[in-house]
Amino acid sequence: MKQFSLIPCILECGTVREMAEALSLGARDLILTNAYIYNPTFAALDLPCHTLFQEEFGSGEPTDVMVDSILSALAGKDFDRIIAVGGGTVIDIAKALCVAGKGDTVDALYDRMADLKKEHGLVIVPTTCGTGSEVTNISIINRTTRGIKQGLVHPSMYADDAVLVPELLASLPYPVFATSSIDAMIHAVESFLSPNASPLSELFSTAALRLILSGYRAIAGQDKDAWKARAADFLRASNLAGIAFGNAGCAAVHAMSYPLGGQFHIPHGEANQLMFAAVMRRYQKKDPTGSKLAALEGLLAEVLDVDTPCALDALYTLMDTILARRPLRDYGVTDADVQAFVPNVIETQQRLLKNNYTALTADDMLAIYRSVL
Repeated sequence: MKQFSLIPCILECGTVREMAEALSLGARDLILTNAYIYNPTFAALDLPCHTLFQEEFGSGEPTDVMVDSILSALAGKDFDRIIAVGGGTVIDIAKALCVAGKGDTVDALYDRMADLKKEHGLVIVPTTCGTGSEVTNISIINRTTRGIKQGLVHPSMYADDAVLVPELLASLPYPVFATSSIDAMIHAVESFLSPNASPLSELFSTAALRLILSGYRAIAGQDKDAWKARAADFLRASNLAGIAFGNAGCAAVHAMSYPLGGQFHIPHGEANQLMFAAVMRRYQKKDPTGSKLAALEGLLAEVLDVDTPCALDALYTLMDTILARRPLRDYGVTDADVQAFVPNVIETQQRLLKNNYTALTADDMLAIYRSVL
């Protein structure tokens, strides 16, 4: 039996004002966001909410140090609901905050992960078109004291409401669009190929792929802002892919990208892009006649209007028009580093590796890393 669930209520609002009215934002709410998002959109509404700007506590992807600092800053505030408005960093932090009690730390949350409970209501409003995290119960935090990026996962970390507001993508820089939408596309592919995929999750995976790849074909070679005419479609696609991987899971691409983000601070979507083609080629080598891979190639051939045997290569080429790949050595990664990555990934990322399309050995993973070095 394969289970499918969709927990948050999903709303779509055209503007921030419409969202504020729909959610009845008030004095018992905490808006967790960034100043560059809040000032041009929320400030004029003069809402009575508490506000907290994530960037005041650190930059980049969420770390234990960043989250612990925010928990300390919130110790004296009284609120019922967290309104997370932002990208992956803000969303992942908000999920941790919603299950944190008085005096909690990130380490304490991981130590009692199985027994977490929701301490505050949670509304998630994504401002990128990639994470899909508004509909999942996973928070990824870089545990700097342990040198690993690790998932904090519990049903109580689902949002109560997920709200899509295309207006919030208007100022999104192209590099963030590129990395986040590629992340969403890889969510769709990995969830489609997952052994935990169900007919229902596959509907969401394929719908997301169709929207993203049709959008990529339309904007390839165009002005860097061309994607904005399709912002609502990319936002919906990210949400669909989030529903898919929230049920079927992600796999080796994400697992193997985590050391790149954790140790070399490569943005998450970019790190996934660096690993994607190499992982897929290893799958093809190990299971060249697999029916699920054949189904993916057939779907890609249809959407990209190419012959089936060329479909995956056509996908890699299209992805490179959106975000060009570079070798890992350009980021300072060495062969010694990738040799160390492999046992680390095997030890810490079984949550993801169990969803691989085909099993990958340590030798397979080392070969994958070296092929993109």
